[in-house]
Amino acid sequence: MTPEEIARIKTSFAAQSMMVTFGATLADIGKSSIRIEAPILPGALQQQGFGHAGLTFAIGDSAAGYAALTTLPLDMEVVTAEIKINLLAPARGEKLIAIGKVIKPGKRLCVVTAEVFAHSKGQDTLIAILQGTMVPVPA
Repeated sequence: MTPEEIARIKTSFAAQSMMVTFGATLADIGKSSIRIEAPILPGALQQQGFGHAGLTFAIGDSAAGYAALTTLPLDMEVVTAEIKINLLAPARGEKLIAIGKVIKPGKRLCVVTAEVFAHSKGQDTLIAILQGTMVPVPA
C-alpha cells in the first residue's frame, strides 16, 4: 500500500468518534485486510460482565469496512449496506481484536467479512463472525 492509501485509512479512522470512545486502535493496515483492537472497558460491558455485543459489532463492522476501503481509489469512501453477525462465545478478556477482510472487491459492491476475537491471558478466542456488503461512495 502507498503512504497516501495508509494515511487515508488512518485519517478516516481517527474521525470515527465511536472508535475513540471505545479506545479502539488500528493495529494493522494491509491490502484487503484491517486489524482493529479495542480494550474491553467498564463502559462497554453487558449485564453479565462480558464485553457487549455492540462493541463486538462496531469494531467488526469498521474492520470490514476499512478492508473494503483499501481496495478503492483515493477519491472513494464506503458505507455499510448490510452486515450480519454470528455471536459464537462471550467476549471475555482484556481486549477484542477484529480482523476485516475483503471477499470480493467491486466498483458498486464489496463483499466483506470480519472475525472478532477476545484476547485473554495471551490466548485469542473467536467470539464472532460478520459478513456484509459495503457500497463505495465518493469521498
